[in-house]
Amino acid sequence: MKTFDNILLLGRPASGKSEFIDCLKKLSDDDRSKLFHIGKFEEIDDFPWFWEKFLEDNLWEEVGQERLFSHREGNNYGMNEDSGKLFDLMLVKFNQVIAEKYLSDDNFYNDGTLFIEFSRGGHGGYSNALPRLSKGILERAAILYVDVSFEESWRKNNARYEEKKKHSILAHKATDRVVNAFYKEDDWQKMTGGDDSGLIDVAGIEVPFVTVMNEPEIIDHNALAERYSPALIKLMQLINK
Repeated sequence: MKTFDNILLLGRPASGKSEFIDCLKKLSDDDRSKLFHIGKFEEIDDFPWFWEKFLEDNLWEEVGQERLFSHREGNNYGMNEDSGKLFDLMLVKFNQVIAEKYLSDDNFYNDGTLFIEFSRGGHGGYSNALPRLSKGILERAAILYVDVSFEESWRKNNARYEEKKKHSILAHKATDRVVNAFYKEDDWQKMTGGDDSGLIDVAGIEVPFVTVMNEPEIIDHNALAERYSPALIKLMQLINK
């Protein structure tokens, strides 16, 4: 069974990307390959790199300096409205880490799939971000965009930060300032012309994409599989055209 190499897993904060990954982890290798064309997978997400910057800002405060990139919101942190340049830095980080750990490994893609997960918003969010990925990543990539409204993103972003979830894969939360500043607008529909699937030109490379509407929210893993499996099958068909 042919499996994906790189899947760019995109969507607003709390759109359901992490829940989908969690669902995949519950499946056997055979079932995951048959239902989703996904091999033994690994994930790379830029959130931990943002978090490192936020924690470094705590150190600047300890030495009596102003925070460089972030603000506190209760016990949580978020990127300042004027620190959007960090988004571009993280794309360079993706290129570096993926080149060193995955593209240089002759064996990984034999039966492995890499999820590259991030969110970008605003007028030029994805249209600016995607071309910053390296040719090596894009040539082996397909895009799965998880679509929810801004209102649903806001609701789930706050709901998932309940006490019972603070130590799970769903632990992180974008601060209200971040969501308002960077994710009210989303340029994905503009990039795709409103199509649910097809090919988009990214830096001269035709990258297949599928958009999955993830409303209403589904928690049951079997129901999640039924929602996502047709989309991944369609995405593989686009690669094989």
